[in-house]
Amino acid sequence: MIRTLHEQLKNKETTAISLAESYLARIAERDPEIGAYLMVLGDEARKEAARVDLKIAHGETIGLLEGIPGAVKDNMCMEGTRTTAGSKILDNYVAPYDATIIRRLREAGAIILGKTNMDEFAMGSSTESSAYRQTKNPADPERVPGGSSGGSAAAVADGMAVFALGSDTGGSIRQPASFCGVVGLKPTYGRVSRYGLIAMASSLDQIGPFTTTVEDAAIVLSETYGYDPMDVTTAESDGKRFEDFLSGDIRGLKIGIPKEYLSDGLDERVRSVFTEAVERFRSLGAEIREISLPHSKYALPVYYIIMPSEVSSNLARFDGIRFGMSVNDGSERFAGSDTLLETYLDTRDYGFGDEVKRRIMLGTYTLSAGYYDAYYKKAQKVRDLIRHDFVDAFQEVDLVFSPTAPEAAFRFGAKQDDLIGMYLSDIYTVTANLAGVPAISFPMGTLNEDGKDLPLGGQLMARWFDEETLLRTADAFEKTNQ
Repeated sequence: MIRTLHEQLKNKETTAISLAESYLARIAERDPEIGAYLMVLGDEARKEAARVDLKIAHGETIGLLEGIPGAVKDNMCMEGTRTTAGSKILDNYVAPYDATIIRRLREAGAIILGKTNMDEFAMGSSTESSAYRQTKNPADPERVPGGSSGGSAAAVADGMAVFALGSDTGGSIRQPASFCGVVGLKPTYGRVSRYGLIAMASSLDQIGPFTTTVEDAAIVLSETYGYDPMDVTTAESDGKRFEDFLSGDIRGLKIGIPKEYLSDGLDERVRSVFTEAVERFRSLGAEIREISLPHSKYALPVYYIIMPSEVSSNLARFDGIRFGMSVNDGSERFAGSDTLLETYLDTRDYGFGDEVKRRIMLGTYTLSAGYYDAYYKKAQKVRDLIRHDFVDAFQEVDLVFSPTAPEAAFRFGAKQDDLIGMYLSDIYTVTANLAGVPAISFPMGTLNEDGKDLPLGGQLMARWFDEETLLRTADAFEKTNQ
């Protein structure tokens, strides 16, 4: 889609203004029902679009993303724009600077339509923990869009943005991409700068795109990756244009199917769709092998020790003193607190939702004296074993393939009282974050339930910094649908 729109802009078959207006009109029509956006930046979008049109009128060359309307998850700082991370505690926070990813989108000439809804501080798998609104799945409005980047996934799925950015800590791009029937890419840890992303778990977080095609995901990645001196974990750019690798030819590639991922907990209908997808890869000339990731059974427990520990540390800064809301803000809605400790405790009690409090308490416990060695340190050791599983696997195969999630999108409220069931939504995705490998979810098929065809995603994982093979393989699968 991006390339087609780029050609239309370049050939003056349309204008950036008319393109932006068509998406803003779509948002005005559909978002009252879907609830993908927390904030629409119509005036700013029009100004940026006018700038692109002026460039074209002067005969200047435009890039692939120039004039293309997109959206960003509301945990990425935009200078002068309210940035809430889906939480009441940041209700009045206006970012004083642009995140690196926002700066790179601006430099690429992309048009940012608005900020999208999310689970509070990216903690959730359904976007039900947002402090502001409920986002619905365009495939079935009675079902969740997934999380935590549910707003971004729904915006792309419903045609309210050409692309959208999300963040992925344990599956928060890939799982909603699966539920909404779009492409979701989590790059290698360190491929894309996290500077200006409101941190959840710093050793796991990574920013990536939602798109309708694999090529579009490759284009967005090409415009946004690379070294950033403001983020010491980022890797040097090697100048690749990832869209140039989409040959459609995957003959001879070895794809591994981890036997641990096809356990009894997998919905049989999902297993059937997955089996068909495996055969499609085989028909494209790929070699299919069964492999083992023996420590993957520990991935979810390890994740729910490491992630809350980092959450506890990262969210300590939200104290009612430095920025964000405070119970001592002088407004009539609060009685105020008498001491510094009361201000701190009362602000956090009011400002954080239940899921955020739960994870802070879990993390604080695992980091406390007497428990650090028993829990956090041991979890880090097992994390290293999980990473070595991938090192061993990639000596045998080029890619690892699995379902993205064990089920299709579930109904609202279905897992509100079943926290383990909610956390299990990420059972196939957390390993990529723990190991730091790149992973992509792409439409694999559908599952019919209650007369609705619900999307199902397939997940590919590749070697560290081998997004070109990852994208080429997902693109080859996608082309079989055309």
